[in-house]
Amino acid sequence: MTQRLTGLRSRSGLALAVAALSLGHGLASAQSGGGAGKIAVTTSSVEARQLYLKGRAMGENLRAHDSREILKQAAAKDPQFALAHYSLALNSPTAKEFFEHLKQAVALSAKASEGERLMILGLQAGANADTKTQRDYYEKLAAAYPGDERAHFLLGGAYFGQQDYPKAIAEYHKSVELAPDYAPAYNLLGYAHRQAGQPGEAEQAFKKYIELIPTDPNPYDSYAELLMKLGRFEESVAMYRKALATDQNFSPSRIGVATNMMYRGDYDGARVETGKLYQLARNDGDRRASYFTNAVVYSDEGNFDRALAELRKEYAVAEKIHDAAAMAGDVTAMGDVLLEAGKPEDARKSYEQALELQEHSDLSPEVKEDARLVHHYNLGRVAVRAGDLAGARQHADAFMKGVTAKKNDGEVRLAHQLAGTIALEQKQFDQAIAELTQGNQQDAYTLYRLGLAYQGKGDGEKAAGFFRRAADQNSLPALNYAFVRLKAKKMKA
Repeated sequence: MTQRLTGLRSRSGLALAVAALSLGHGLASAQSGGGAGKIAVTTSSVEARQLYLKGRAMGENLRAHDSREILKQAAAKDPQFALAHYSLALNSPTAKEFFEHLKQAVALSAKASEGERLMILGLQAGANADTKTQRDYYEKLAAAYPGDERAHFLLGGAYFGQQDYPKAIAEYHKSVELAPDYAPAYNLLGYAHRQAGQPGEAEQAFKKYIELIPTDPNPYDSYAELLMKLGRFEESVAMYRKALATDQNFSPSRIGVATNMMYRGDYDGARVETGKLYQLARNDGDRRASYFTNAVVYSDEGNFDRALAELRKEYAVAEKIHDAAAMAGDVTAMGDVLLEAGKPEDARKSYEQALELQEHSDLSPEVKEDARLVHHYNLGRVAVRAGDLAGARQHADAFMKGVTAKKNDGEVRLAHQLAGTIALEQKQFDQAIAELTQGNQQDAYTLYRLGLAYQGKGDGEKAAGFFRRAADQNSLPALNYAFVRLKAKKMKA
């Protein structure tokens, strides 16, 4: 997890899958440890262990609400059960609950096995935006437990987060070689192949996932997301409906249907679906997801005032429970919308508020330090929009220096994106291309800017290619994609 965890949302798709499917990694073993090279599940209660295993199985396939209810019982049976709190953190509907359970898991990790400790500390490192340390923990885990399918699965997630898809695919294959019926690995294997530009292999993995657990909703949801990515919108909606027929409360599929409708230009239909999500909401995560999806739909329409109104509603849900991390994420999103609406000064105020919320919270010092660093990125973007390129460069340099020292791959990509944006404004097209090429290639705005840079160079063919990739991303709800999707469609024509 990167700094985006501070805007934690109950959402479908890849981000949620990578997080939620990193659930507990032990087999049925009480205090004595795991057998056959497996990571232990350390608990003094046989009943707590049984409940945990049941909750883990649900959580691994994104049935987070049901999983959480079972895991709470496991934690109650054994208050010293570190993995129960670890898994509760991963299944939390709000950022506040995530950090509360993570804190408990870390505090209890000293009494757990070495494998469990590495898992918990790895999650903590990710929450603190220390992706290098997180990967180091998971590499140690896989080396110490080479016969544990979940250890390889977790390491695969770390590589996935770095966008090193070949390594992620290799680890997921190790998982299924060790346990051919381990369904979650096929899910992430499908996503990794999809991100690597291998839709055929992705489809095979998702079909195997469905075959293994046909009565669960998430396999159909994951396959539906691939179909949406490929522009097969009617088939995607049908598959999402199949997931909902399995479980009408599976909120990711409501979001998936709404997203398909948005891409087909049916904005009102999309909002009907988010309305259903809100009506059926079982927790604050679902309610917040409804508001956020609406904000993306309005942004895609170009109605930024209505998008801001939805984000304010989302913020109010977090404010009621004093969820500072989620509130900061919401205010940051408001800043992004304001920036896109051409209001850099208002955006700056939102970013300042987001930083202040985190500074005055009980979040960890590491999270606060990362928030200060990312603030340079946000202020750099504000300066670009305001025409202050000298100021933008100062913030860009400070951000690049900080993230390079941290070796946070995701933030390094953001730093290159900011540097590329500045170069683009200066019409230094070769430099812009060099920087943006090192940015996040899954971010539609990065692809759109690469199109603009090649267009500036007079290379219409390459420009059209990047505009096409930006326009046809067909991702789950994302503000950056909503900001450029229709603009990119016009440019690719």
